Amino acid sequence: MNQQVQQNKMVQSNQMPKQLSHGGHEVFDLHEVLSGMINVLDQYMMFRVYVKDQELLAILDRQYAFILEQYNITCECFTTGSKPSRSTGLYKMNQSNDFIYGLKPTQPKKPNQSINDIKDQGISGHMLGLIKSTASLLTMTSVEVTNPVVRRVLADNVPNFIEMAYEISLYQNKHQYYQVPQLSPQDMMQMTQSFVPFTGQPQMPNPGQNMQH
Repeated sequence: MNQQVQQNKMVQSNQMPKQLSHGGHEVFDLHEVLSGMINVLDQYMMFRVYVKDQELLAILDRQYAFILEQYNITCECFTTGSKPSRSTGLYKMNQSNDFIYGLKPTQPKKPNQSINDIKDQGISGHMLGLIKSTASLLTMTSVEVTNPVVRRVLADNVPNFIEMAYEISLYQNKHQYYQVPQLSPQDMMQMTQSFVPFTGQPQMPNPGQNMQH
């Protein structure tokens, strides 16, 4: 009897309803992902009250709309186990790719004394932190998802969240919130030339070769 019960538990994914074709670990991870997306959306909504710069406000609103759409798509495919009714799409930022390198003197940072001290610099920093952590969560979760549709939706969104984080960092850099130091030209050349492409044919050992005497 016990053997029969154990055999009944071994079921292939194509033998069960699609809405149930999720591993246990996957279910818990997707709850974390969807809760995390809600958290980002809620915090973006709260941030909007404090944003003064119209450029940052446009970034916040554009990212909010995109993340909300991705939440709905992820929620749909997780619930149904099937291909969602619309594709994940690509997030396209409006910033240029031009970073400003070098450091300029700025005031030392410290915690805000009151809520009146909240500024665009801090808001953009919180936004960047949220998007970066979500990108990491999506990456870690996607490699352990068994449902192929859900896996693809999560994986497709990783570059989108990377793009959003890059957009925020470019905005911060332009306003000197995110400064980018560089090495000296000599050190830079030494570091960038520390690796060279492999050429030739690798000599792979035969299986079990190290066990031969």
